[in-house]
Amino acid sequence: MGIEPARLSDGDLFRELGHLYETRMDTLRHGSDQALAEHTERTRQFEEEYLRRFPQREIDPERLRAGARAR
Repeated sequence: MGIEPARLSDGDLFRELGHLYETRMDTLRHGSDQALAEHTERTRQFEEEYLRRFPQREIDPERLRAGARAR
């Protein structure tokens, strides 16, 4: 089922995540139940790898509850 996310370079990981996000709506709307389940699982794998590599990722204060309340 494709290459393991852990084996990809950072650039390839970002590219693959971008592709998954680009294809999500089409898969949700038009894919079979199996295709949607596979897409969901693959996205989970790539997102977990991203979080493993970048545990101290930059958090936008506007994306926090306090930031939303301030808007």
